[in-house]
Amino acid sequence: MKKILYLFALIALIALVACNRKDSASPDKQAVPSENRSAPEIVVNGMDGSPLKLSSLKGKVILLNFWATWCPPCREEIPSMIKLKKVMTGKPFQMVAVSIDEDGKSAIESFFQTSGFSDLPAYIDQDSRAAKTYGITGVPETFIINKNGIVVKKIIGPLEWDSPDVTAFLEGLLK
Repeated sequence: MKKILYLFALIALIALVACNRKDSASPDKQAVPSENRSAPEIVVNGMDGSPLKLSSLKGKVILLNFWATWCPPCREEIPSMIKLKKVMTGKPFQMVAVSIDEDGKSAIESFFQTSGFSDLPAYIDQDSRAAKTYGITGVPETFIINKNGIVVKKIIGPLEWDSPDVTAFLEGLLK
């Protein structure tokens, strides 16, 4: 009887270990991007409803910013983002400001009307797929992606995007 209980316990232990084992050959589907790794593919919709596939921007430096209309730090950094966008006009640079607002387009349009920030290149992530893919823990969070599609910097929190240091960093990535 003791042998049967011992054998049963051993089989249960083996089954438990086997069920909790991660298959090292398959990539983690929820892998969060980190610096010096490829930027995960996302598709977000522009304010006009047209889809933007991140990989279609390869060859450009990308500022991928996750924000929300209800977020005070996001609102604070928008004017500097708009100034940066103007400074980078005509260069292989793309700003993609992805709103995580639940009300999507209507929330953004209302915010633009009251704030006057309509020059922000806003995109919609209404189903939160892009935010989940990038492992967003709060807003604002920004990823700088080089021309080869590699995440070179992750910034948590607001930043003065038009500062000389930031502009010089982005200009260096353009070379």
